[in-house]
Formats: sequence, structure tokens, C-alpha cells
Amino acid sequence: MDVRHLQYFLKVAHYKNFTKAAQDLYITQPTISKMIKNIEEELGIVLFNRSGKQVELTDAGQAIFIQAQDIVNSFQNLSSELDDLRKLKKGFIRIGLPPMIGSSFFPKVIGKFHEQYPEIMLQLVEDGAKKVGTDVENGVLDIGVVLSPTNEEIFHSFSLVKEKLKLLVHPSHRLANREAVALTELAQEAFVFFREDFALHDRIIAECVQAGFQPHVIYESSQWDFISEMVAANLGVAFLPEPICRELDTERIRVLPLIDPVIPWHLVMIWRKDRYLSFAAREWIRFTQDLFLKKRLI
Repeated sequence: MDVRHLQYFLKVAHYKNFTKAAQDLYITQPTISKMIKNIEEELGIVLFNRSGKQVELTDAGQAIFIQAQDIVNSFQNLSSELDDLRKLKKGFIRIGLPPMIGSSFFPKVIGKFHEQYPEIMLQLVEDGAKKVGTDVENGVLDIGVVLSPTNEEIFHSFSLVKEKLKLLVHPSHRLANREAVALTELAQEAFVFFREDFALHDRIIAECVQAGFQPHVIYESSQWDFISEMVAANLGVAFLPEPICRELDTERIRVLPLIDPVIPWHLVMIWRKDRYLSFAAREWIRFTQDLFLKKRLI
């Protein structure tokens, strides 16, 4: 016995007539009669008194009727809920974003997605890329934005942005009027860094060590605007990604290309290979991938 059997049973109980129930269900009268007979044989009971033109529920039929209504209603509610999910009328996605992404171009992406799918809720969590990667791996987040490279054995990914880090100095700094600066020239500088839970923290230190010096870090922050203000106050130098640098006041801060080496800032979106993704999360991936691909082609 399945839900369809119960639906047929409820129709007969409603109309008190096999023929009318069959017409409503667009099936033949023998088909529905056979279906009811199968239920009775399976349960070992009689559901209807079949005397006269109308049929009436037996006491056993009445007991089944009450339970069948609840089961069929629950099934219909479940079907409707799943249908809404499949049609992306509702859903919930947990997304991890580094603060620099959350405060720059990503609000526009989120706005476009919300216009198309207003009933899908996005829970945005701002954290450093290392923490975002860990949370996606552990299932705390569905999707995250991190720095490349990523662990290809664990994550699916696609590229979002390929930019570079730029050097920020005060307008009075000795290097402020240079066209470009080599990393080795910064060995004696005081640095304003991102916190340790940011992938850029480790990457910049590794590049400095590779260049022959250990950077002197005077302050660490999770906020790019605070870092830039520290530079504007002539308290140290810093590195920020190109998209952030475009928003800075060049009268207060000099933004210079970094050479030898160039430090890439390559962002990717990740999700676990071996974990189920909701309809909404899969659509978010498709939507953003398509959006960023179009952006690169324009």
C-alpha cells in the first residue's frame, strides 16, 4: 500500500460512490474498485459497506479514514515543499566571505541574486580566508570564497577574481613618488598586517622571508579600511588588493605597484566535493559562475 492507494480510498469515502471517485481521478471504475480491494486484502479488513447506490465506511474504514487524511495531507505538504525547493522559491545558503569581498563588489552579486530569487535566504559570514576554508571543509558553511590555491582533493572551485596586491604608503614616505617598489626595499619598514586567520597574513610573511627579511609588524586588523587609515596616519606601510585600492583616497595614501615579486590575489569560490548541496546552493554556484564569466568576457 502506498500514498496513491490512500488517495483513492479518500475519494471513494468523500463521494460515497466508486464511479464518481473514479471520474474525479480520471481512472476507470474497475481500477479504483480493485485498488480498494487490494487495501482490504492487505489489511484484512472491510473498508466500505457496499449495499445500495452509495457506499458507507465501516468502523474499520472510519479508523483508516482519520489516519489516511493526515498521511495524505503530510505527503502533499512535503511534495509542495520539495516542489518549491526545486523551483527555487525558497531555500537557505550559508556563505563565507573575507571582509574585503563582502565590502566591495560582492553586494552587487548578492543584490542580483536576490532580485531573481527573493525567497532564498543568504546567511553571510565574514571571516578570514583560512577560517572560511576550514568552515566549508567542516560543513559549517555550504560555500566560501578563499584565496587560491585550494585543496583540490577536498574542494570543487572556480575562479572569481585575479588581481595583485598593491603597496600602500603615506604621501610623505620616501618611496611615495616611485613608479614601482621591490619587496626587498621594505625590509626596514613597519607593517600593518591582516590578522593571522587571514590567508594574506601568511602569504605576505612567506614572500618577505623569501626576499630575505622578517617583516616588523606593528599592528594586525581584520578590516581593510582600518589598515588603510593606519597608513594614512603614517604609522606604517601595508598591502591591499587592487580592487580595494581603487576605492582609496589617493590624496591621503599613495598606492604603488609591487614588483620582484608580484604577489597575486586570486580569489576562488569553493564547496566540498563529497557533501550534498541544496537546490539553492547549487543555483548560487551556477548564478555566480555565470555572472563572473560574463564579467570577464565584457
